[in-house]
Formats: sequence, structure tokens, C-alpha cells
Amino acid sequence: MLLMFAGTSRYGCYNFPLITLGIRLSIKESLLEDAGRWFLCSGIQETNGGVARYYRSDVRQNARISTEITGYATSALFFLNERTGLDEYRDAGLRCARFLTRTAWDFKLQTFPFEAPGDHSAGLAYFFDCGIIVRGLLAAWRTTRDAEFREVAIATGRTMLKDFRANGAIHPILSLPAKQALAYEPRWSASPGCYQLKSALAWYELFEACGEMEFLKAYEQAVESALATERDFLPGDVNQEKVMDRLHAYLYFLEGLLPVLDRAECRRVFQEGLNRVESHLRQIEPVFVRSDVYAQLLRARIFGEWTAGLQMDRSDAAREAAQIATFQLESSDLRLSGGFSFGRKGAVELPFVNPVSTAFSVQALALWNDRERGATPAHWHALI
Repeated sequence: MLLMFAGTSRYGCYNFPLITLGIRLSIKESLLEDAGRWFLCSGIQETNGGVARYYRSDVRQNARISTEITGYATSALFFLNERTGLDEYRDAGLRCARFLTRTAWDFKLQTFPFEAPGDHSAGLAYFFDCGIIVRGLLAAWRTTRDAEFREVAIATGRTMLKDFRANGAIHPILSLPAKQALAYEPRWSASPGCYQLKSALAWYELFEACGEMEFLKAYEQAVESALATERDFLPGDVNQEKVMDRLHAYLYFLEGLLPVLDRAECRRVFQEGLNRVESHLRQIEPVFVRSDVYAQLLRARIFGEWTAGLQMDRSDAAREAAQIATFQLESSDLRLSGGFSFGRKGAVELPFVNPVSTAFSVQALALWNDRERGATPAHWHALI
């Protein structure tokens, strides 16, 4: 059952500018404001602070709360707070972070279950999800300096070191409470792979936050493993829709390389990876396309240019920015208005208004605006 966000009337749900001071958008300015308002006013964040995996527009209800998606939302809301200085985003981000540390966190097991306690799949823990949550908590800590967020992030990072690694691989899923690795399956999210490097970023950021060398060593090992296997990840399937899903995952790998783009091999793989993603995307997009793939590709181009001086084809990037904007929903219904749909098959929009798609898209367009207007480049830490 959908629970409307209690702060809707308090915050008014009017205009929350996401434009860096002195910078104006070349695209519709209200697009970014509407996306920020959707996070605050749509009800995607439940009253306990947790964020639903998505809103189903066809059946008019939220999916279950997801700890991973709440982690993404935490990062997104603090990104919006940093850009605008508006307390509304900070307050919503704090509700996310405190839901994670005070409700979702399993103190006894020192980990985060897949979904909120009491849901049907709370007996699983995902390596990927834990890394996304750690990064969200560190984003909250960097803004608030609240030690609670840093302490739970460090504890989770140590659990990731201890429980998920074995024989040179990272187990994607553990059963709880025994913490036994589930048998690998052919789908990418149930097998080890280069995509896990996005969550291994958490180890790098934890090293920066607390100086524990074990975190840095683990990240470096994850980089080495990902570089050794990334070439086989794409296309990975003969089904075009599944290849599109794998583009999303492969872009996680490229994002995980951002701290090491000062290395020649990593720059080469990153650039080649962008080209491969673009090639597959252009082939498959008439049949099935995900908004987050456009957004991730554009973000990767921008951070690659800013971080390592990689050359960007502006016409390709501009096309991606324009495509991203087509997924934003216009409606008198606050549950839809301003959010981004997950994707489309042919000309048919899929009925999922997705917080991750919205977060990635609003960030990609904000960064594109910054890049076009010559604003100070963002640090890769800002990556949602």
C-alpha cells in the first residue's frame, strides 16, 4: 500500500532549484527541479525513511522498501542538498540514512539484509547492495559529520571483507543468518563479475575515511580481478533485452575505475568500454532501452573527461542528454510528476517510476549542464 510522504504539505512541493549558482540550463530548467520535487513529494520515501524499489503506475502502489535503493537515495538527496543548499534534501537524506543505521542494519550479523526486516527476502545479503549502502552512509557522514553513519559504514565494510571474499572471487549473495554463499547462477547479479567494482568503491572510500590499509588492498584486488574479466562481460547473452541489462551492469564497472584513471591501462579500458557500450546501446535501443543506461553512459563520459582528460564526442553526449530527458514523466499525480521511468520497449513506456533511474538521470543532466557552462568539475565522490 502506498504511504504518501508526510512532508508534502510542509515542503509545499513547489520549486527546488538544482542549478549551480550562476549557471543556467540549456535544456528545460524545470526538469531538474521537478525531479528533486519527486523525491520529496511522491511518496517513494515511506514514513519510516526507507525508499521503495519503484512505484508501479499501473497498479498505483510502491514496491517493497529496499535497503539498496535507500542507499542510492541517500547519496542522491545529499547530492541535491550540496547543489542547492536546501535543507529539505538534507532532511530527507537524514531520514534515509537513519532508516539504514537504526532499522535496516542487523547489529548481530553486522550487515544489511536485502530488504527491510520482516519482508520475504530479508534472509539474503548482497555484496553489491552493501557497497551502495556504505557509499550512501559516507555521503551522509561527509555532509553531517555524524559519527553514527561512519561507524556503521566501517562495520559493514569489514563484514564485506570477511564474509563475501573467497578464493579470489567475491560472492554476490549470502544466505542469512548462516552467511553461506548461494550457488552462482547465469544471471549477472547472481554471479561474480566486473560490475562488482562499483560496490568495491566503498572500500576505497572507507580507506580514505579511516585509513585502514585492508580496505585499499581489497579495492586494488577488485580492480585487478575486474580488469582480468571485463572483456567477457559484453554482450554476454543473445537476448537483446538481457544485453541492455548487462550494459547497465558493465557501466558499474567503468564507474568503479574512476579512482584509478591515472593509470594508462585503466584509461584505455575505460575509453574502450565507453565505445562498446555506445555501440550496443545504439543497436538495441529501438527494441528496448533503459533510462539509467543513457544516464550512466553520460556520467561516465563527463567524469572521464574531468578526471583523466579523456576526449568526449560532444554530439554523442548531447544526444544522450536529450534522450534522458524523454523519460521524465509529466502528470498532475505527485506520485508520477517529475520522476523518471525505468525504460521503454519500442514506443511503450514501462510502468515503473524508479528512484535509481531518477537519481542517475538528474545527476547526469546536472553534470552535463555544469560541463556545458564551464562550472567547476565535481569530484567522483559525488557519483550516485
